[in-house]
Amino acid sequence: ILGSVVKELIGDQANVTVLMPNGIDPHDWEPSAKDIEAVNRADLVIRNGLGLEAGMDKALEQAAARGVKIFTATEHIKIRYVGSEGGTASDQETGSPDPHFWLDPLAIRDMVRGLGESLKTNLNLDVSDRTTDLANRLETLNTEVENILSAVPPEDRKLVTGHESMGYFADRYGFKLIGVIIPSLSSQAGVSAANLAALKKAIIENRVKAIFTELGTSPAVAAQISEE
Repeated sequence: ILGSVVKELIGDQANVTVLMPNGIDPHDWEPSAKDIEAVNRADLVIRNGLGLEAGMDKALEQAAARGVKIFTATEHIKIRYVGSEGGTASDQETGSPDPHFWLDPLAIRDMVRGLGESLKTNLNLDVSDRTTDLANRLETLNTEVENILSAVPPEDRKLVTGHESMGYFADRYGFKLIGVIIPSLSSQAGVSAANLAALKKAIIENRVKAIFTELGTSPAVAAQISEE
């Protein structure tokens, strides 16, 4: 996702290499020796931050120590913190910072503006016109999403997700997070019988109509909960 946004912003002014392949859960991904070499040769590394690329943390720390410039996307947005829906996992406790900001177009817009400034400062790339254009398109996208969601009554704006991944979406568009299959900001956490029992109870009590899953969530567990 970040790779797509960066390519939109930079155009042909620089080569953009995306290390994580499509279809890979970022929580699970580990860099190869070739990936680490690419990081160490980069003029600028762009990462999400807040623990999303946990497998990259050591490599990025070492690269920064060598003088590689690093832009952290979540340093340029209003960070969401886990609310009362938080679970017992350490990264899911109330007050934990949420890294999954890309489902909020206006958060992406804020990141794009920060990245535009960083490209000028660190690489002497002037992308001001493209920054303005992309920011405007993201604001248009936000309006389009609002219009689409206007068909959903407030009483039906309830989300059950695979893991804690749609908080920014919920905050932006007036949805309530009822529960998650994996009670964690990371899809690497486990699923317990107690958590599933509490989730099924919450789904019934709140008359939730759909479960949204993502990479890293067991489709079998989601299907089981749905059937029950």
